[in-house]
Amino acid sequence: MLTIGTLANIKHILQKELFDGSGERLLSVVTVTKTFKKKDKRACYLCVVTTAPPVPVVTLCLIKQSEQRESEYKRKRSWQLDEIKWVDGRNEQFETHEFDIQLEKLYKWYALNLHERQNFLAVLNRQIQKFVRGVRAEFRNVPIAWLSEKSPEKIAAGRAGPGNVTQKPTNTDDEEDEEEAQEFTALTDKEANELGKLFSECDFAIKDAEQFIEQLSRELHDLDGANMQSVLASEQKVLKMMEHIDNAITEADKFETRLDTYEDILGHVKETMEKIGGKNAMIEIANNNNIKLMKELNKVISQLDLPHSQQQALDDPDLKTAVGRKAAIAAAQCLQQAMNSDIDPSLLRLEAVQDQRKRFEKWKQKFSGTVSRFLNNLFIHLGNEIGDMPLTSTELTLPNHSNVHRELTPYTELMHWSKAMDRKTYDGLMRVYTASLSKIYDRDVRNFFNLAKMQVSDKLRSSREDLDMSTSSRKSAVSTIPYGTLGINRDQWGPGVDSADRVRFDALLEKVLAELEPIALQEQLFCINFFQMDVISPTTKNTQTTLEMEKDRGIEMSQSFNASTASPTSGTTEGAAVPQKRIDRQINEDVRKLMMGLFGCLEPELVSFIQSFERVDSFYSLYVLVRLTQHVMSAQDTHSFLSMTFASALVQVKRNFDRFMQQQLQSIKEAKLPKRSKAILPYVENFENFAQTAEGIFRKSDRRTDMEKWYLQLVNAIFEGISIHSQEHPKTPSQVVRMENYHHMYALLAQLKVPGLDALKKEAKARYNDALKAYVTQYFGRPLEKLNLFFEGVQQKVAQGVKETEISYQMAFSKQELRKVISQYPAREVKKGLENLYKKVDKHLCEEENLLQVVWHAMQEEFIAQYNYLEERIQKCYAGAMINLEFNIQDILNFFSDIARSH
Repeated sequence: MLTIGTLANIKHILQKELFDGSGERLLSVVTVTKTFKKKDKRACYLCVVTTAPPVPVVTLCLIKQSEQRESEYKRKRSWQLDEIKWVDGRNEQFETHEFDIQLEKLYKWYALNLHERQNFLAVLNRQIQKFVRGVRAEFRNVPIAWLSEKSPEKIAAGRAGPGNVTQKPTNTDDEEDEEEAQEFTALTDKEANELGKLFSECDFAIKDAEQFIEQLSRELHDLDGANMQSVLASEQKVLKMMEHIDNAITEADKFETRLDTYEDILGHVKETMEKIGGKNAMIEIANNNNIKLMKELNKVISQLDLPHSQQQALDDPDLKTAVGRKAAIAAAQCLQQAMNSDIDPSLLRLEAVQDQRKRFEKWKQKFSGTVSRFLNNLFIHLGNEIGDMPLTSTELTLPNHSNVHRELTPYTELMHWSKAMDRKTYDGLMRVYTASLSKIYDRDVRNFFNLAKMQVSDKLRSSREDLDMSTSSRKSAVSTIPYGTLGINRDQWGPGVDSADRVRFDALLEKVLAELEPIALQEQLFCINFFQMDVISPTTKNTQTTLEMEKDRGIEMSQSFNASTASPTSGTTEGAAVPQKRIDRQINEDVRKLMMGLFGCLEPELVSFIQSFERVDSFYSLYVLVRLTQHVMSAQDTHSFLSMTFASALVQVKRNFDRFMQQQLQSIKEAKLPKRSKAILPYVENFENFAQTAEGIFRKSDRRTDMEKWYLQLVNAIFEGISIHSQEHPKTPSQVVRMENYHHMYALLAQLKVPGLDALKKEAKARYNDALKAYVTQYFGRPLEKLNLFFEGVQQKVAQGVKETEISYQMAFSKQELRKVISQYPAREVKKGLENLYKKVDKHLCEEENLLQVVWHAMQEEFIAQYNYLEERIQKCYAGAMINLEFNIQDILNFFSDIARSH
């Protein structure tokens, strides 16, 4: 380990050799090596250097010793203090040699002397704190005491100095810099020992300095003489030694020349080896390339190779037998796999690949033509074979053509292959299949609906012309007013059907719809599987293969891109691939298009079947609306052809239903009373039968809300019609018309128990009560009219200020006058007047509503109320006069009871 003296000597040498010439001062130095070169013998020094005042610039320098001359030093690098990011001491223990400094990169150093390391870190920190402005370097894993004390080398030197002279406790920064800048040459250990020995032998030097100087001079003279004698004695040895040195230098020159020769030879060997190494690398690269090329070629050959047996199966396929058909399908699939091989695009330019592609294309075209002719003939044959079979069954069933499906199922794989490899052939076969089978289904569907129409009603079985009611003779024989019109009397309705016919039609309609579903769904599932309609073709080209040139593939990709961007997508957040919803929608559209070609007459026949009976009886539209809704809502696949057909027919039926209800509403508004009309208006009487029929149809249906909406409009229109037509009735008082019709509507609504009509039911009851009250008030009147007029005069006098107890003193209202008026209403006359009133009420009211007793009871209550009023007035104004009416309340009750029983 380097000592303090050695440190001072190095510092002095560096100051003298390097920094004196540039006017710089060396503040601290540490001898280091790089961490991974701890055994490197070449000296390397990190120095903290400052320039002279007044503006000192402190830098960090890296000094290296020259390799040729050990006494020569060179400055390799210099850094400003603000370039230091951080300093890491690795460990706070004193024995740690390593430390790191982060500059433009990380430097890892190993200090040979621990004292140098401690002093260097302390001085570097003090200079950074003093001269760096802004962000200062961070010192990590360095003892805090090192960063706060002055230079450790001064502390050590002070402790090692003679006499251990006490140092000042503190110095300013300027004084420390001056002390660090002093130049000195430290004594060696031997010199220090000799000097100590000299001082111990000459204790008298303190008392007599001159004697000490003389002694030193004598010894110095003796030493000089001894040195001279030693030099003269060793001159021969020196000459001999110089001769040996010259010989050594000569041998060294020879050895160096030989080394230069060896170095030239090694240089040539190196160049030769480098060339050999480059050739070996190229050979290895070429070998690897050949191996990879061989693998690619083997892969291409294995993918594009088609066995001879499969080539024969493609040239001359046997599609009639199961074995031949299996071999043809296997060969076709191998051809498809080969034409869609995963080959690098650059290999497609190979002439052999293109030749093989052309051969594949020939085999494909020949095989595709054979398949097309065979399946085309098969489709036509099956269609003609079934079409020639007569329809002898009279049962209402739709023929099942599962035998056709069984015949065609073995050729499913061939149809899938045609879709992928020859789209034109695929489309042509699909058209032939549609044309062949559509004739069969058209015949079956038309015959099926004809049978259904003839089975609905005995009145409508003769022919289709009868069902459509197209003959003019039938039109002239019936009324033009539809059956069941609310605003018209029943005797003016045209002929209709009874409830049994309606029930028969409803059951038959359910059977028709139930028969259509399995046949259509069976055909749809077969077409989806047979024609592979659940898979969308990724291209618009006739054949989809990977053995095409890059140019053609680029054009195809562009066309596919344009096609995909031309149609709207289901959302903007989906990826570049086609959205699944759009794919499903396209598949459903293709399936419906095919099924429409097969069952083109289904929807027109279904609509014609429905409309033919709606023209006979509009109530059929209610049954059809409910049945079609059930089948549409219960469909598992709402996008299937049959579901869409039923939905389309349902839209038409809903329009017919709304039209029928609108006609009913309009008939109420336009109703006119006949000359001989009853108190119950026609639309009120007809609404009962209409509502009961509708409730029987819609009671548990999902379309009940539609009916309830029309209920509200119809009932409101009936209420308005009652108010208007009650004024126009020729015989019956308007109060009676309103009372009886509102009572009829209230009873009907209470019987229907429709939740949506509760408010109208309450309104009907309120209107009925108002009409009853108005009738009683007008026709019952005041049977004791003169008594009522008498007491009205009494009431006027009371209002003028006359006391009730003094009324009897008025001349016109005396007790005698009151008795005279009372005498005019004996009990016999009162009962007679009530009997006449009962006859009039009985004449006004109709028997159907049975309201006579209700009205008679209301009049009884009104008479009792008037009687109580008169008795109260008599008791208040004529108290103690012993004046009373000739009958009491019990007599009134007996009068009303006797009259009601007598009639």
